[in-house]
Amino acid sequence: MQNTMFNSTGELLATGDKGGRVVVFQREQESKNQPHRRGEYNVYSTFQSHEPEFDYLKSLEIEEKINKIRWLPQQNAAYFLLSTNDKTVKLWKISERDKRPEGYNLKDEDGRIRDPTTITALRVPVLRPMDLMVEATPRRVFSNAHTYHINSISVNSDYETFMSTDDLRINLWNLEITNRSFNIVDIKPVNMEELTEVITAAEFHPHQCNTFVYSSSKGSIRLCDMRASALCDNHSKFFEEPEDPSNRSFFSEIISSISDVKFSHSGRYLMTRDYLTVKVWDLNMESKPLETYQVHDYLRSKLCSLYENDCIFDKFECVWNGSDSVIMTGSYNNFFRMFDRNTKRDVTLEASRENSKPRAILKPRKVCVGGKCRKDEISVDSLDFSKKILHTAWHPYENIIAVAATNNLYIFQDKVN
Repeated sequence: MQNTMFNSTGELLATGDKGGRVVVFQREQESKNQPHRRGEYNVYSTFQSHEPEFDYLKSLEIEEKINKIRWLPQQNAAYFLLSTNDKTVKLWKISERDKRPEGYNLKDEDGRIRDPTTITALRVPVLRPMDLMVEATPRRVFSNAHTYHINSISVNSDYETFMSTDDLRINLWNLEITNRSFNIVDIKPVNMEELTEVITAAEFHPHQCNTFVYSSSKGSIRLCDMRASALCDNHSKFFEEPEDPSNRSFFSEIISSISDVKFSHSGRYLMTRDYLTVKVWDLNMESKPLETYQVHDYLRSKLCSLYENDCIFDKFECVWNGSDSVIMTGSYNNFFRMFDRNTKRDVTLEASRENSKPRAILKPRKVCVGGKCRKDEISVDSLDFSKKILHTAWHPYENIIAVAATNNLYIFQDKVN
């Protein structure tokens, strides 16, 4: 699974995969005789969002793999979501049909045009009930605006615009207009040999439609204000933590690259994920992060082999819970981590087939470094780096989480439910 995202009510959960498909799950309504069943998510709609393409000008294959999915706020009975691969963003409408019109005048029930000479009376078409159908239809295609791969999309709080981001540029689109976009950030140097960093992610502020942030491969975050100028080349705030010289190594620059940036629901904080840590920043303090959480510090000694097997370039995402009090992010061996910002307690949990029987309780896992391991611990040398959790999602109000492992999607909820 590539990407997972709850919609604004938490009733739907969308996931995208490597094959360009989007699968939408819907939460079951509570039944009187089985109240504990509330919260089960079942497949609601599956559709092919992107197909493989070929760029003839550059002789490049464009994969169908879905990079990001974003829901639009719901405004009527239908649902809308944006999905993107490396080059093209699409707006999909997901709607239900449980009635069909019958009794057309000019054509038969199976759609064939009737011979006008046989039509002797006017009929009033009627709507007859039918089995519920969920239809996904593409409403807009936003293409041809990116030279490099799109790494993120973000819907603005004005519900009219969204941005798409690649390595060197950020484009602003109107949801109604597909043939033009505005370039709001461009960090491409005149001479590409002078390129020192790329954009890794960007997100709009949850309430202020003029504010957005973008992160870079150098570990910095820039906050921009679109009211200041049309091209946001000058940021209004710059967040970066100076590196401790004693920790400097060959891998320092690679592991400081930010793979994800998320505003808190309140809009007061920013969370960033780099290779080894999650940091929480206060928007009013640029000099250093408010909080730093070690995700898998035991990998510091393994950076050489992680570089050789390319894992050091993995892009982990991070998410807030609904009240911004707990943060979650993934790791290797199908582990994912949770950090409670109030109690400072943290836990490592595992999403795997073995321990994911329905209603099973997840046991906390511990990784030991060197020497003897206790029997409930796993040695850092036996971690499986091919099993990684890059994408996670948290229900907007409840303690329900979705965790995307390599080929499976796991949904967990707390025992209180």
